[in-house]
Amino acid sequence: MVKKSLNQFSEFDIPSYEQWREITEKSLKGASFEKRLVTDTYEGISLQPMYRKEDAVNLPFLQSLPGKTPFTRGTKALTYGWDVNQEINVGTPTAFNEVARHDLSKGQTSLNIVLDTLTKRGINANDAASGVGKAGLSISGIDDVTDALKDIDLANVPIYVNTGANSLPILALFISHLEQSGRPVEDLHGCIGMDPIAELVTNGTLAYELEDCYTLMADVTQWAIENTPNLQAVLIHGNVYHDGGSSAVEELAFALATGVEYLHALTTRGVEVNKAASSIRFSFSVGSDYFMEIAKLRAARTLWSRIVETFGGNEEAQKMTMHARTSAWTKTIFDPYVNILRATTEAFSAAVGGADSIHVSCFDEAIQKSTAFSRRIARNTSIILKEEAHIARSIDPAGGSWYVEFLTNEVAKKAWELFQETERKGGISQALIKGFPQKVVEQTASKRVKNISRRRDIFVGTNMYVNMEEKELDRLAVDETSQIEDHINQVKRRAHKSVGSLVAILNKTKAAIQVAKQGASLGEIADATGRNPEAVVSIKAIKPSRGAIQFEELRLIIDKNEEKTGERPTVFLANLGPIASHKSRADFAAGFFGVGGFDVIQNNGFASAKEAADAAIASNADIVIICGKDEDYQQEAIPLAQSIKEASEQITVLLAVKPSEDDQVKFKEAGISEFVHIGSNCYDVLSQLLQEKGVVLS
Repeated sequence: MVKKSLNQFSEFDIPSYEQWREITEKSLKGASFEKRLVTDTYEGISLQPMYRKEDAVNLPFLQSLPGKTPFTRGTKALTYGWDVNQEINVGTPTAFNEVARHDLSKGQTSLNIVLDTLTKRGINANDAASGVGKAGLSISGIDDVTDALKDIDLANVPIYVNTGANSLPILALFISHLEQSGRPVEDLHGCIGMDPIAELVTNGTLAYELEDCYTLMADVTQWAIENTPNLQAVLIHGNVYHDGGSSAVEELAFALATGVEYLHALTTRGVEVNKAASSIRFSFSVGSDYFMEIAKLRAARTLWSRIVETFGGNEEAQKMTMHARTSAWTKTIFDPYVNILRATTEAFSAAVGGADSIHVSCFDEAIQKSTAFSRRIARNTSIILKEEAHIARSIDPAGGSWYVEFLTNEVAKKAWELFQETERKGGISQALIKGFPQKVVEQTASKRVKNISRRRDIFVGTNMYVNMEEKELDRLAVDETSQIEDHINQVKRRAHKSVGSLVAILNKTKAAIQVAKQGASLGEIADATGRNPEAVVSIKAIKPSRGAIQFEELRLIIDKNEEKTGERPTVFLANLGPIASHKSRADFAAGFFGVGGFDVIQNNGFASAKEAADAAIASNADIVIICGKDEDYQQEAIPLAQSIKEASEQITVLLAVKPSEDDQVKFKEAGISEFVHIGSNCYDVLSQLLQEKGVVLS
């Protein structure tokens, strides 16, 4: 029997875009198509409500294949998924080893060692006044590395370490440990990477001259090429811009500019271009704008391929190795279990975008160091996406989508323009000295904060839909105080070898490994390779932050004030008429004040202004907000406000509406001080009210 193909839609005419647009505009009933249906992003891209084949047909990379230049669709011809590369931020070597071995046995496939700030700066634990183990693992010598890596087979487990501005001290300790243990150094794979620009951006200072960092970078990279060919030595963090509130385009452009500076530094110091490019790994944060983040990762590979090709690199060298971590900017301290949902969608974007390794942030990341439970949930998120959702079975799952292809091209174009502007300013380091990236990121972050304040950008559980019955976390991080004290005492008891200066030695990496085996400490190697006790380079830093932090601070201030006074600012809803008449505005008002931690007194409404006024006064509330229909306001709002103000001038009266200019005058004359509506700046209104009520905000 011959099967016939049946076009099920052949009897329907295919409408044109113009016909669709005409019908759509009629449905808007006079509202602007551009204002209602076109979305302007922080990247300067206007997103249309619908994309068609025509929007993507002429894109330059559309016919490219996975594993082929420009690698938009991925660097592999076949899909192998991604490394489950969860950050382990335990403070002491022995405790780190216990957690690492457990997590590696439960599905983690790559060892992501988070070093504490002091270690990254080349400072021994016994030389620090405070901060040891606070933000990650404290390492001061080869004994610490031995304790941290006990029974972990680095020949079969990729390693990932952000070493800060100078990787040589950490690399020397790791290599000397492997050699002393009789393990093959050449089997080490992954990334032990330095990124002096990221350290400069985050801290605003650098304890090394940049040119000295680049000389060390070239020395370490050349040594790695010759001795550990599967170990990358350079790690570029776009995260430092994202965490400061940047757009996807800005994160990508400044990361690429850093890549160009590092590539130039390596090649001009004798590292062959193909080897140099292959020694670099990029790290990006993945935020909540799902399709934008997918497009960013696809665009990143496309542009890096173009850059390496310009340097003369071959096709293999043009492949970008990419790590992704779910965004720190989007995480909250209140309603923290929502962070699980945020991290899941962000990890999905990273996977679909083709990241080679992914860290899924723990839901308590913004509150404390991770716990066994929060690490398990985060780790399993990646495992479920890979093994149960089967994302790893598809190559470039978003490829072919007209929207995603168009967006990828737009992100690439915008990022390339900003990258070129950065290059015209002398490259990333000179641009940072001039304050250009800082200004660009600050402008975007300011827009974000404004939209969060107005609740146009929503953080569920923080600036919208607050859970007023929220309880504190019942799983708290381990108190590492005693372990860290023991660790510091152990470091003090060691006799470290004086290594003199390695600055003038040609093979610095080889020499550093040798003295590390002889007992030299991390700090001694750092000092010998050019670390200064004082800042050598200074710029305006881009400080990491989180989008929800201003609302969190309001609630924390109110909580602290309650502990001191036993009271919280209270809002009484003066609801006019039956439930149907006031419910929508009453619900809005309750949510509006709830996000700031105010106590809200609700009711089913009042039949008259007098009843509402009497109830409001009897409640002893600091603030009263009148809720009802517009027509009720014309009759009841003024006498209601006057009655309340006559009883107590200290009570602040608000009205849930955006009135006309004439009505504003009348209502304010009656004692109504503010109007709360969907366009209000929620944060500004709440913080101003707290100040009026004597609650100190600083």
